[in-house]
Amino acid sequence: MRILLVEDDELLASGLMSALTRANHLVERVDDGQKAIQAFSHDLFDMAILDLGLPKIDGTEVLKHIRQKGNQTPVLILSARDATQDRILGLDLGADDYLTKPFELDELMARIRVLERRRSGHKVNQLQIGKLSIDLSALSVTWNGKLIDLQRREFMLIKKLAENPHQVFTRDQLEESLYGWNDGVESNTIDVHIHNLRKKISPDIIKTMRGVGYRIGDIESI
Repeated sequence: MRILLVEDDELLASGLMSALTRANHLVERVDDGQKAIQAFSHDLFDMAILDLGLPKIDGTEVLKHIRQKGNQTPVLILSARDATQDRILGLDLGADDYLTKPFELDELMARIRVLERRRSGHKVNQLQIGKLSIDLSALSVTWNGKLIDLQRREFMLIKKLAENPHQVFTRDQLEESLYGWNDGVESNTIDVHIHNLRKKISPDIIKTMRGVGYRIGDIESI
């Protein structure tokens, strides 16, 4: 998933970015409420982790603003405000979950997986299409029962396509899902990832829709 992290604490943000990256998420981070509103306005995210005590604009105002604009990005509030009325306010403003600081990293990751399942419409931590199986907890891919060794962005790409089996993605959409604001992306990067996935899994695992983009192959019939 592409996650927006809105957190002004440098040490905490650094730790969260490392943990989320290890879990094969793409993380973009901003450190104040004004930048958060700008990020929501200009980029698409699969999920956001939002602190409340932010410089410039409070996190509650950020949440109120994006919901009023019709932005339905799943939001997990991560805040030191632990009073019942604060949690109620956050949820009433449109947050999908609320976790107080300090917190256990394992619990945060579990809550992220719940929101990810809810967003994708899956009730379990596994995607299954024909011979292809993707375990969202173990971050592993198997094909016909055989474990496939994938690089991080290869995993992200096959997961993105498998979550939306009937959708055709343009090259730009896939690049946005796999690379961050500061990542340099070569013109043939997506082609390289797709070539590797076809080589490692099956030549038919990804279908090219000429002049449009790519989608998961018709692998249920393979």
